[in-house]
Amino acid sequence: MTARVYTIASGKGGTGKTTVTLNLGTALAMYGKKTIALDADIGMANLGLLLGLEKNKITLHEVLSGTAKIEEAIYEGPAGLKVVPSGLSLKGFQNSNPDALRQVMIKITEGMDFVLIDAPAGISKDGVIPLAVADKVILVVNPELASMADALKTKALTEMLGRTVEGVILNRAIFEKTEISSNKVSELLGLKVLEMIPEDPNVRRSAAFKVPIVIRSPKSPASIAFMRVAALLAGEKYKEINTKVDKDTFVDRLARSIFGGK
Repeated sequence: MTARVYTIASGKGGTGKTTVTLNLGTALAMYGKKTIALDADIGMANLGLLLGLEKNKITLHEVLSGTAKIEEAIYEGPAGLKVVPSGLSLKGFQNSNPDALRQVMIKITEGMDFVLIDAPAGISKDGVIPLAVADKVILVVNPELASMADALKTKALTEMLGRTVEGVILNRAIFEKTEISSNKVSELLGLKVLEMIPEDPNVRRSAAFKVPIVIRSPKSPASIAFMRVAALLAGEKYKEINTKVDKDTFVDRLARSIFGGK
């Protein structure tokens, strides 16, 4: 089976794109799909931070600068997910050649069912290549006009590159009257809304512990939404996956007092 390559993109920063990439990738792995997530945001990398990989010496920076092989930058993530983080240093970013990503993609798709690329926000050379190497693009948007306007630009750029936008994930929905509804988002962008991920304090708490929410809080509203969209992409019937969670600890209670939630 040839790997399906999805680039997770947004027109602006702060939409929760990296969180979506991590949890969607983990959810696909939990469905038994061989999945790899790659952080192509070489200037503002965050995927590794969400998993505690920020101290690893070999990242996508070294691969794109020609000083390391891609095999050396692949790390074991949660639930069997493979992860290729980007580095955090400005020097590493300056030494990286974004065009080398095309060759990287040829290698990391081997033996995989899914490849998820966390793309840089906005329109730049660094952001064009992740769109160009994808089979399909998924846009992550927030229910606000600024996010919609920037997503339209990313959609237009994707289509100019001859690629297809699979649909939209509406992230951080809080269902207030001031928000743009799912139907309106679909109408404005001319795209199907694949899933609505509700605002969920467990997302922040999971990030604080460097564990995807689909593993740390599998019964939370956001987790259920991530599992649903993963099932949709994988062609699987949505099912609740039982994940063993450690007993409540002092640190858990402290996190709740800071981040809220149950």
